[in-house]
Amino acid sequence: MKLSYSGQEHVKAPPAAVWAFVRDPERVARCLPDVQDVQVRDATHMDATVQVGVGMVRGKFRFGIEVQPEEDTGRVNVKVGGGGLGSVVDLLAGATVVDNGDGTTTLDWTGDATMRGPVATVGGRLLDAQAQKLIQKTFQNMSASVEASSGTLA
Repeated sequence: MKLSYSGQEHVKAPPAAVWAFVRDPERVARCLPDVQDVQVRDATHMDATVQVGVGMVRGKFRFGIEVQPEEDTGRVNVKVGGGGLGSVVDLLAGATVVDNGDGTTTLDWTGDATMRGPVATVGGRLLDAQAQKLIQKTFQNMSASVEASSGTLA
């Protein structure tokens, strides 16, 4: 099952603060909803254990995560791959970092996920709604974390 999403997140912090944040893989991984544990492997790779609940499929999934900040193109990509309970999830999410010119930043984000196994058989609409919420919540968590760390939390 393949799913695609897009949206925007307004960050009350300048682009420099956003770029500083996305260069720290542990901080990015901690923005995943229901994260249980993060193990950083190097400057762009980490492993995360996440509590997942979609319909009757509930348990811990283990993901490898790669954060790819590309300041020269104005984009940060996050590759997530892994799974659990007989299911496999591959996700590529990314955001273009847009300077609003007023000390704030907009993240224009997209996400594409492919799921196989029991998690994909839960039902299209339920899975679709849950995946959309998870991706949106991740970017909301990033926004709140950047704002808090830059001292601009409103």
